[in-house]
Order: sequence, then C-alpha cells, then structure tokens
Amino acid sequence: MNRFENYTTLLTQTVGAKEGAISPSITPSASFGYGTAEHAEAIFSGQSKDPLYARMGNPTTMQLERTIASMDGALGAIATSSGMGAITLAVLSLAKAGDSIISIGGLFGGTYALFSQTLPRFGIETSFFDVDALDAIEAAITPTTKLLFLESVGNPNMRLPDIQKIASIAKKHNIALIVDNTITPLSIAPFTLGADIVIYSTTKIISGNATALGGIVLFRALCDQESTFTPKRYAFLEPFIEKVGASALLANAKKRVLRDFGMSANAHASYQTLLGLETLPLRLSRIVNSLEYLLPKLQEAGFHLNHPLLQDHPHNHRYKEHFSNGCGTLFTIDMGTKERAYKFLNNSKIATITANIGDSRTLALHMASTIYRDFSQKDREFLGITDGLIRISIGLENPDDILEDFIKAAN
Repeated sequence: MNRFENYTTLLTQTVGAKEGAISPSITPSASFGYGTAEHAEAIFSGQSKDPLYARMGNPTTMQLERTIASMDGALGAIATSSGMGAITLAVLSLAKAGDSIISIGGLFGGTYALFSQTLPRFGIETSFFDVDALDAIEAAITPTTKLLFLESVGNPNMRLPDIQKIASIAKKHNIALIVDNTITPLSIAPFTLGADIVIYSTTKIISGNATALGGIVLFRALCDQESTFTPKRYAFLEPFIEKVGASALLANAKKRVLRDFGMSANAHASYQTLLGLETLPLRLSRIVNSLEYLLPKLQEAGFHLNHPLLQDHPHNHRYKEHFSNGCGTLFTIDMGTKERAYKFLNNSKIATITANIGDSRTLALHMASTIYRDFSQKDREFLGITDGLIRISIGLENPDDILEDFIKAAN
C-alpha cells in the first residue's frame, strides 16, 4: 500500500469522532476556568493537561497537533499562527545571539529574508549552501552552529536535497536538523530520514483551500542515550531533559518561544485545517498524477520547465530514488522575459495569480516582481530567480484542461 492510500484511512479516522459530533469541535475561548486553586496549580505545573490559556493552545488546536504528529511519527507538535511563525518558533527554540545557522538549498522568500535580514539584527548569522555542497556544509560547522535547515524541495528552485546524507553530517557533529516539509507532506517522512524537527506551513496543501493561515512544528522524542542534544552546544536544554525527558524539545519550544512570542494558532484556523487533512492524501495523489502526465506534454510543447521529474533535471536520479510519491504541487516555467511571463499569466484562464501554493486550484506567480522583488541580483541568482520565472502550483483541475490553457496562454 503506498503512503497516500495508507493515510486516507489514518487521517479520516483520526479527525472524525465515533460518538457525538463527528466533526471536530471549535473551542473559540481565549481563556479557561480552572475551577479550584489546586487545579490551577496542577495546570501551571504541567501535572494536568487541561488548557492553560489560548496563547499556549486550546482543545481544537491540540487535536490538530495530535493528528499531524501521528501522521509523521512525531512525539508532539506545536501549531502556530502561520508558516513563518512555525519557522521562527523552531529556530528560536535552539538559537540565540552569537549562534549560527547553516541553510541548505533553495528557500522560500520569507524564510530567506528571515535568515538573511531579520535574524542578523538579533545576532544570529546564517551561511547559505547549495544542496550538493556537502563538503562545504560540513566544513562550515563551528562551535556556534546550532542547526542545519533545509526545505525538502527548494521553493522555487526545485532542487532536491539528499536528506539522509545531510542528516548524517548533522548527526556526526551532534547538531540539530530542521526540515521544512511544507511541499511534501506524506510524500516523504523526514523523521525516518534523520530530522530532529519538522515544519509545515499548514496554509498550503495541508489545508488546501486558502481559508486557514497556519503552521506547525513537530518534534522527535529524545532517547535515553541521546547524542545530539546533550553536549555543551545545547546546555540550555538540560533542565527540560531532567524534568520531562523525551519531551524536552517540545517543552523548551513551548515555554521559551510560544509562551513569550505568542505566535499561537487560533481555534477556527485549526478546525479548518483539520477538515483539510481529511482529504490531503486524495488531493496529493491526484496532483502528483497530474504533474506526471502534464510536465512531459508541456515540455514537448516547448515550455522551459524546472522539475526533477524531467530527465534533464540534475536531480532526476534523486527524484526516482527518494521521491516515489512525488515532490508536491510545484514546478516552474521560465518564459525568458518579464514581458512574456506577464503575457502568459494574464492570458491564462485557469491559473489564479497569487502568492499561495498547494491550493485545490492551479496557482501561478511571477517571482522576480513579487516575492523576490526586494532581493539583490546576487541573492536572486543564488535562489534561481530569473526575469521570466513563473512558479506554478498545480491544482485539482483536469490536466488536459490545464495543458490546453497553458499552451493558449503562451501564444
């Protein structure tokens, strides 16, 4: 049974209830009554798992966290108000002023801006490397390096990292590996490949219908003979390891970042995201099949495409070996010039011009004039942003209709 088929059962059975209201309940309360002083103390001490305050989570969000954690085999999760909130929570749970990050591969513009512009203001520096620069990545590790960060698929450069090899470098040096798996939920399982923390912008394919902004951070359990998080590099985790053991990464992130920065998910968004989860395997399966059908035909029609499914992509071998369930909804078209890109976008009747990805509809955006407009030419070149680049996120439409529309739009 492939991963998509397996999860059609897991997710629908996990989200829906067998008794009472089948649909998840929305708890839109900002605060919760504790009943007695003793119960309040138990909640604040962690002895009781009852809700403390909505900034620290609520019952609807807790169900979302449990469901996605079970999906990826994580010990636990923290849902956030956005995908960028999730990235910020994960990074700040491990890094402080004076620390450094190694970022690997292509990056979503918001992430690149966070790493290159915002975090340096707080004393956290980032070095950027291509996914295949493994020797340079290892050589760049210093005593201040707190984490390696990568996207499972470069957005939008479509380069594929060898996650297992990168994880082996992280493990060798006892450094945390964070994987942003936003584009490939279900398609790959980062924890089995060596990730310590996994991130999703749930706004994208997990929700799938542009109604719910959100993100989530998943944490692995620490083991008894832990090697990564016990050295001096992560001494700040020692109190959490002593108190909660396997849950130390989760407890540290919740207390040191979520509580103090407040990037909390809201109940309505969590509810909408749970509804999206029920159909995630079906939607992903259709989209991957549509891409496999559509891309060769678009290439035959003369489009300049970038996707590892195609034989001329430098990571086509990696796609075949490690991405048997596809690599999400994205590919790019290079129209050569901004003018031709604009003509294509304005002529298309199917593509919705927007900055989102992973919707039930096909989405498109000219990269250089939007998300990456304020980036330097050097940064654009590193990230694979050319003047005519259009990012496409394929939706659920009939692939023949998409093909016909794109060919007409380009002419």
